[in-house]
Amino acid sequence: MRQGKTMKAYRLKGIGCLEYEDVPLPELLPGWVLVKVGAAGICGSDLPRIFETGTYHFPTIPGHEFAGTVVDACDEEGRSWIGKRVGIFPLIPCQKCFTCREGQYEMCRDYDYLGSRRDGGFAEYAAVPVWNLMELPDRMTMEEAAMLEPASVALHAVRRLTLHPSDTVALFGLGTIGLIITQWLRIRGITEVYAVGHNPGHGECMKRTAWPGYRYQNSVSPDRVSAAGALSVSAVSESDADPVAWIMEQTGGKGVSVAIDCAGTTESVTNCLNSVRPGGQLLLVGNPKGEMAFDQASYWKILRHQIRVTGTWNSMFHHNNGDDWHCVADAVADGELHLSELITHRLPFDGLLRGLAIEREHTEYFNKIMIFGGCG
Repeated sequence: MRQGKTMKAYRLKGIGCLEYEDVPLPELLPGWVLVKVGAAGICGSDLPRIFETGTYHFPTIPGHEFAGTVVDACDEEGRSWIGKRVGIFPLIPCQKCFTCREGQYEMCRDYDYLGSRRDGGFAEYAAVPVWNLMELPDRMTMEEAAMLEPASVALHAVRRLTLHPSDTVALFGLGTIGLIITQWLRIRGITEVYAVGHNPGHGECMKRTAWPGYRYQNSVSPDRVSAAGALSVSAVSESDADPVAWIMEQTGGKGVSVAIDCAGTTESVTNCLNSVRPGGQLLLVGNPKGEMAFDQASYWKILRHQIRVTGTWNSMFHHNNGDDWHCVADAVADGELHLSELITHRLPFDGLLRGLAIEREHTEYFNKIMIFGGCG
C-alpha cells in the first residue's frame, strides 16, 4: 500500500518551523510495521523540542505519545500484528549495550527515539519496530492508549521509591506526570499527599479529575469529597503561599517522609529538600528546565539529614506483565487508574498547532491535550 502514497504530517523543518503538509508514507525496515495513528498526546517536552532546541535532525515528525492500529508490515515478523490496536513504546533500544543485555532498556546507551531522533506520531501513519508494540486490551480506549507512555513514566518513578502506607508525600509539579503519580500513590496505599502546582489553575485540574479515593482540601474544593475518601490530596499554588512553610504547617513541623520533584527547576528541588524530614527520600522526576545550581546549605542538608536522592528516567518495557506498560494497562482495565479525566482538550488532527499554542502561551487552562483523526 505504500508505493506512491502520501499522508498528512507535521514536519519540523527547523526550530519553530512546524509545517502541516503531505509527505510520503514511511518506508518500512525489516521487523517494522506501519501504524495508523488513532490518537496522539502533546507532551511538555514537545514544546522545547519544537520551539527551542530542535530535534536531532531536520526535518523530523515529532510526537512520542501515540497509539493506533497496525495496517501493514515489511515482512512476516510483523504480519501477525496487522489489524491489532497497539500502544507504542517510543524508545528503540540498541539491544547490544550492557543495560540492554540486562533488560534495562530505558537506560540504553545508544538508543533511538520516535518523535525526536526519528519520525514519530504527529502524522497519519508512523513506522514502528515490532519489538516496540504492545497489543491493547479490549477495554482500553485509543486515547487511554496514547497516555500509556506518561502513565508508565509515572509508575516507573513511583517504583523507584520505598513506600509504606504511613508515608507522607510532598509533590512539586502538577502536570500530567505529577497528577498520574498521585494516582499511583493512592494505589500504593499512601493516604497523605501535599501537592504544589506551579501553574495557575492547577486546582481546576484536581476538580476535574475526580477518580475514586480522593479528597480535595485547602485551595482545591475543600467540600468535594469522593465516596471512597481513601486519600487526602491537599493542594496549593506556589503563587498563593510559601509551599515549604505550608507543608511544614500541615505536618506539624516534621516535614514529609518523601518529596517528589516533577518540575525540574532549582527552586522546586530546593523546596523538596526543605520539605523532607531527616532520613527521608527525594525523587527527581522532572526534566530540567535549564542549568541548575544548588547552594552549600542544600548540599549540607542532603549529607547531614541523610536524604536518599533517587533519579528516574523513562519507563520499563518488556513483553510480559511485570513491566510498567502492562501494569498500566491492567490498572486502567481494572478501573484503578484514570487517564481520560486528565485530557482537557480533544482536538482534530489538524488542530495540533492550536494545541501547541495553548500550551506555549497559557491562554487557557490545560492538562493533557490530545489530537485525533490522524487515521483519516
